[in-house]
Amino acid sequence: MLKRRRLYRSLLIFLSRKAFFAVAAYFIFLTIIFLVPRLIPGNPLALLLSQLYRQAQANPETIRECYKRLMEQFEMNKPLWKQYIDFIIRTFKGDLGVSISMFPTKVIDIIMLNLPWTLGLLLPATIISWIFGNLLGALAAYKRKTATDNVLLTIFIILSQTPYYWLAMLLLFLFAAKYRIFPVGGTYSLGMVPSFTLSFIIDYLKHLALPLLSIVIGAIGGWAIGMRSMMIYEIGSDYVIFSKTLGLPHRKIMSYAFRSAILPQITGLATSLGTILGGALITELVFNYQGMGLVLFRALSSLDYPLIQGTYVILAATLVLATFIIDLLYSLIDPRIRTGAEGS
Repeated sequence: MLKRRRLYRSLLIFLSRKAFFAVAAYFIFLTIIFLVPRLIPGNPLALLLSQLYRQAQANPETIRECYKRLMEQFEMNKPLWKQYIDFIIRTFKGDLGVSISMFPTKVIDIIMLNLPWTLGLLLPATIISWIFGNLLGALAAYKRKTATDNVLLTIFIILSQTPYYWLAMLLLFLFAAKYRIFPVGGTYSLGMVPSFTLSFIIDYLKHLALPLLSIVIGAIGGWAIGMRSMMIYEIGSDYVIFSKTLGLPHRKIMSYAFRSAILPQITGLATSLGTILGGALITELVFNYQGMGLVLFRALSSLDYPLIQGTYVILAATLVLATFIIDLLYSLIDPRIRTGAEGS
């Protein structure tokens, strides 16, 4: 009973500390998200006003009146500190505001329109590259100082150092332009309406194949190199050497080493999953794929403060949440983390 109370107490202390740091980190993120767009030179309303002028051919007096009302609409006539407080309050209410460049569309509507396509691309790409990268990295470590390890390590280094936009253009040229196996670009064919019908799913998967493949191939090298290094470290550790002297089966020893080596990779996976909402800009540009990367690029190009803020608010929230969940899982897996937090 006393042991269980100590366990709960150490876990509560650990989670309290982590929750405090997570909230503090999120507030720091929000402050940076608010300040950085405003430090970029330029007037975010200028593009919108120029569009209105071209479309309506309004007189200067009307333009000035529109400018005044837009300043009030986006609260840019307030002092910076008031804008910051309003931004924090609206963020925690879930109100991300209205886009400037796509006025009067709400930011949350733009994000919800493009987010599913980003998740459909980056979520499977991240998980597939993580699984294959770790398995191949563990294999290279197991075959260390052999021809297999030399070949795999060379491939890993080449893949990790290859610019993925170059890889994307190479795949596009070979399999879309030259051999015409896959579509040249786009998220789905013109004339298709997004739905859960079999014809649309097949069409979408054809368009998804090359962007997915370019990201997976480019990411496998980094995961594999990290896993190989961790496995080599674990294989040379004292508990593995001691297990060998006890005569434990080699396969069982390697499974223990793999479990220990995979923990840092899980942290990397959580961080990668926490940042996928930002999209893959270069891949989306090369393949003309509809996603958050293109949305963010257009928002930055037009200084669309609400859209930039809204995108990064969600991105920061998922990153902080993913890190907190990983810390929680680590505390359940490794008691030394809990006891360390309690002792400090």
